[in-house]
Parts: sequence; structure tokens; C-alpha cells
Amino acid sequence: QFNIPIVFRGPTGSAGQLGATHSQSFDNWFANCPGLKVVVPSNPYDAKGLLKSSIRDNNPVIFMESEQMYGDKGNVPVEDYLIPIGQANVIQEGTDVTVVSYGKMLKTVFESSDALKKENILIEIIDLRTLRPIDYETIIKSVKKTNRLIIVEESWPLGSISSEISHTVQKLAFDFLDAPIERICSADTPMAYSPVLVEEFLPKKIDIIDKVKSVLYI
Repeated sequence: QFNIPIVFRGPTGSAGQLGATHSQSFDNWFANCPGLKVVVPSNPYDAKGLLKSSIRDNNPVIFMESEQMYGDKGNVPVEDYLIPIGQANVIQEGTDVTVVSYGKMLKTVFESSDALKKENILIEIIDLRTLRPIDYETIIKSVKKTNRLIIVEESWPLGSISSEISHTVQKLAFDFLDAPIERICSADTPMAYSPVLVEEFLPKKIDIIDKVKSVLYI
């Protein structure tokens, strides 16, 4: 046993009109490597707290960020604080459907939530924060409350984080599910350069709204 305290920061996911070469999602690739910890923040506050925890961790950490979020602004305390690696965050309480996501896809999830609230549908939103380890305890606790689960991610569907979560939840909380687990990923194609195709490639607000209504049998 020995320590390898090192952090690798890098971009992941779509960066706009940059084609397939500069718009790949590597977060789930790295999460497949035993021994690595994989962190993907969704907001400025978490970015600071998770990065500090990553630097102080005695294991190699892959810290993945969306290039499209580098201009995001938020309240970040000047004082020192840490966010534990491996602890998801329930950022919105809800009763109807659990929606799990991470990174910049949470912006799309919140847009969907605002639209669904107008129809009296309240989704519980969980920010994974880290992809390895995954906080299954928080997810399953939420599923036992809402009885429904949707996972939203920017990665491709094959071998994805949503596949892993779907397997684990159906294994450990099958009797609590009132509908099949649904997931929303990017299209199973290389990223295009055309802005119209980029729009079609990525998960959209309407995709989440439709899936939520589907699992609610609306």
C-alpha cells in the first residue's frame, strides 16, 4: 500500500461547435478505472470545495469540468471549506420522481423542473458530484421515497454511468420501483459541428419532461 496524491484536471463533454475531436465525454471512461476517483462539479461552490478535497486526497483524482461552465458565477466563500468526495447532494426535494445527474446537465434538469412545477409535478434532483465512488445510498433513499428514477448524463449510452446506476438501483431497490428506470444520454453518434445537430445530440429539457411524464404514466 502506498499513497499517490495527484490531481488531473481536464475538460469533458460538449464545448460548443468544436466537432467530435473536442467534445467527447471522458468522465465515465475514467470512472471505469479501479483506483481512480472521478469528480465532476456542477457549480462554482462545489468546484472549490471538491477541488480542495481532491488535492488533499491521498489517491489519484480525475477532476473533470465542462469548458462551457468556466464563465459561470456563484457564491463562493473566501474561507477554507471542503466537500467530501463520494457524497452526492440532494439539491431539490421532491415527491414524484428522482432525477440524478451531474455537471452541466443539471442546468437542463432545473429548466425541466421549473416547467414541471407548473403542472404540479415535483422532481427530486440529486447531484452526483463524484462518479467514482458513486453515492448509491443517497440515490436509493430518494428512490424509496419517489418510487421512480431517471438518470440524465452527457455521455454516450453504452457503458455509461446511468447504466451502472440503473443496475445497482434495480438490484437493491427493485421492490420500491413503480415504473421502469429511465435514462437520458447524448445521441449514440459522434458529435457534429453543425449547431442544429449539436442541439439534437445533447439531452434537452423536453426529453426530461417527456421521460418524467412517462414514468408517472401521464
